[in-house]
Amino acid sequence: MQKIKSKVDIKNKKAGFEYEFLENYTAGIVLAGTEIKSIRAGKASLIDSYCFFDRGELYVKGMHIADYWWASYNRKDPKRDRKLLLKKKELKKLQRSVKEKGLTIVASRLFIADNGYAKLNISLARGKKEYDKRETIKQKDIRRAEQRGEEY
Repeated sequence: MQKIKSKVDIKNKKAGFEYEFLENYTAGIVLAGTEIKSIRAGKASLIDSYCFFDRGELYVKGMHIADYWWASYNRKDPKRDRKLLLKKKELKKLQRSVKEKGLTIVASRLFIADNGYAKLNISLARGKKEYDKRETIKQKDIRRAEQRGEEY
């Protein structure tokens, strides 16, 4: 029996504009039953979400997962902090990196893996300066013009 490919792919477009991604990781998320149902329905948002360490464990803050409309009890706060699951070696590496000035961990993409679990792509990122953002816009305009066959 062939598995059906999931169409859930929620991206944080603002993070790509605000930050320069240095390293990428894929982490599992600890969720309640109704939260995974909401994600499968596409009712989640990663805007302004970031990761932080608490007692050696990594959590994501600011990720909004809407209430599942069919649930009658056991509802969770849509903006609660959720624990991320990574290997111990990856956690230690990230914790050391975050202590450097100007680095943070940003949630960039939420998706459903082939095995049916929700996964979160996180990135070690450095904030862009204003002139870097202008350069990004300029490069995007050039790429768009080339695709249309125009000269920039």
